[in-house]
Parts: sequence; C-alpha cells; structure tokens
Amino acid sequence: MPRGRRRAAEDDESSGKPNPIDIHVGGRVRLRRTLLGMSQEKLGEAIGLTFQQVQKYERGANRIGSSRLFDLARVLDVPVSYFFEDMSADTAARTPSRIKGLGEAKPGSLEPDPMVKRETLELVRAYYRIGDPAIRKRLFELTKSLANATEQG
Repeated sequence: MPRGRRRAAEDDESSGKPNPIDIHVGGRVRLRRTLLGMSQEKLGEAIGLTFQQVQKYERGANRIGSSRLFDLARVLDVPVSYFFEDMSADTAARTPSRIKGLGEAKPGSLEPDPMVKRETLELVRAYYRIGDPAIRKRLFELTKSLANATEQG
C-alpha cells in the first residue's frame, strides 16, 4: 500500500473492523445526504468521487480525510462539527488515544441514536413536504404537546 494511505480497518488492528468513529462520521454523511434527498451518485459528482467511494465513506470502510470532510460539509450545507455531533461516549472512547489509555472515556449512552432510524428520516421528509408554513407550525406544536403529555404520564 502506498505510503500515507491507510484503510480505516487498519486502525482497529485488534479486530480488523473499521473504527467506530469512522462509522459514526459516515453515518452522519448518509443521514444528511438522505435528509436532502440526494443520491450517492449526486454527492459523489459534487465532490469528485464515484458513488462506490461515497458508499465506502458512509459505511466507515474508508476514512474521510480533513479536506474531503470540508468538501462534504460544504456540499451538504452543514458545519464540519455536524459529522461528530451525537457521538456516543462509547464510540468516542474508541479513538486510538483512548484505546491506548491516553484519555478518559465518559460513560456510554444506552439509547440508540434516533436520527439514524428510517422512521425519523421519513417523518422529517414528510414534515418538510407540507407546503403551508402555518400548518407545519401547528403540526410541530401538536407534536411537542403530545410528547410533553406522554412524558408527564
């Protein structure tokens, strides 16, 4: 393999699997692309990649370099920090420095990220297809009040 080019799988030498942080970042790319209704092919065209390369990024099979992450943020219209949001403490603890005992990990979250569920994506897409802003606002308020009523028992 050429010097300086390493697959993400090589970074988790003990298991041969992609690093969980790379998987998380790839999942955030997929989430944003899907929310925008953009295909892997269109995203690839926008940043000079094939859709197969986009697939590998989204699975975490290939690590996304900083310049590519910057391009993705620009095309997907999000700040670079977006790709690291909602990362569980358990995932963050899988960074090589923490694996080697150089950093303290926070306790992990037991709840799965609701933003990666298909149901959430479909709900958000349907919400934004409602053309009338007043109706969207009423639906938003109704949803919040239902959630509050459920929490209060």
